[in-house]
Amino acid sequence: MGDVAVIGTGQSVFSRKCGVSVRELCFEAFQEAMEGLDITKDNIDASIIGSAPEYDKQRTPSGLISEYLELTPKPTFYVESVCSSSSTGLRVAWSLIKAGLHKVVAVIGFQKMSELTSREAAERMGRGGDIIWDSPLGITMPAGYAMYARAHMAKYGTTEEQLAKVRVKSAHYGISNPKAYYRKELSVEDVLGSQVITSPLKLFDCCANADGSSCIIVASEDIATRVAKIPIWIAGVGAATDTMTMAGRKSLTNLSCAVEAAKQAYGMAGLGPEDIDVAEVHDCFTISEIMAYEDLGFAEFGEGARLIDEEQTYIGGKIPVNVDGGLLSKGHPIGATGGSQIRTIVRQLRGEASEAQVKDARIGLVHNIGGIGQYGNVTILRR
Repeated sequence: MGDVAVIGTGQSVFSRKCGVSVRELCFEAFQEAMEGLDITKDNIDASIIGSAPEYDKQRTPSGLISEYLELTPKPTFYVESVCSSSSTGLRVAWSLIKAGLHKVVAVIGFQKMSELTSREAAERMGRGGDIIWDSPLGITMPAGYAMYARAHMAKYGTTEEQLAKVRVKSAHYGISNPKAYYRKELSVEDVLGSQVITSPLKLFDCCANADGSSCIIVASEDIATRVAKIPIWIAGVGAATDTMTMAGRKSLTNLSCAVEAAKQAYGMAGLGPEDIDVAEVHDCFTISEIMAYEDLGFAEFGEGARLIDEEQTYIGGKIPVNVDGGLLSKGHPIGATGGSQIRTIVRQLRGEASEAQVKDARIGLVHNIGGIGQYGNVTILRR
């Protein structure tokens, strides 16, 4: 059926209290995604909506959002894989277009988390794991990733200072991202001196809950080449699932779902880690980014922390990573995160990233994880 391209991307400002309804929040991202395209909403023949349903007061939000965006009676679908919902949505959209069922699909991710306290949000996120064996025992998101951090430290000698350097990089780039929730420079001392959440993870090792939305418009080759000035092609998609229970994991120093998803995406694209010019990885916690370096093949297992020590993941380094500030600075509105990551890479490949632009970026990668490593999506995009 030909190649499939991302022709438009949009994102709301990520904030703690957006002050609008979910449908209005999604319109903000949809409106930006449609800018500059030689199509109207009438040309969109399907939509995919992604969120983490435990936060949604509105049951079956896909119908509500489709109606508000005036996409009815075209079909709408609801997709959920926790924090990776909107990148799962992109995979589904790619599949629908490759199957010949649709020509243009809008993938919209959202979350409005400010209506819950941090304690309530942590409890709901904890239920993203096994509700018999994990969450009743206190394995919330911070606790789960703290286990990974401790295991990585014990096996490879990774230090709290190296974790802190990940957040310093995030803050350095987040300050220039107008869509980011947290825009302030931080030092290693600031991170190490912040409140302990779940040792060894401290406050600034953790991303913030946020309200936000994202939108990706995907089209078949014949339409993409006609309506978009610079279509960005989906070169490879990979997805995998690990055990829900932490006790069932083969390793606590890497995410097996990310390793497998990356293998699939590289294989489909006919590329390897050395071919990637810029990457967005799922840095819900600082340890997550270091593990991502290794899981994606940017570093050998156990060597990921050296990349941040040597600033190889800054612009100008071996592989620039999260130069929009990542989740740590942007915030993490669960269903919107994958779409936000894709938007960043699309802007990089189009040369639209202004002061955060990676020179001559032609191939980009998005690594989006759901839960405590339950779901992994890796997408490779090319100009």
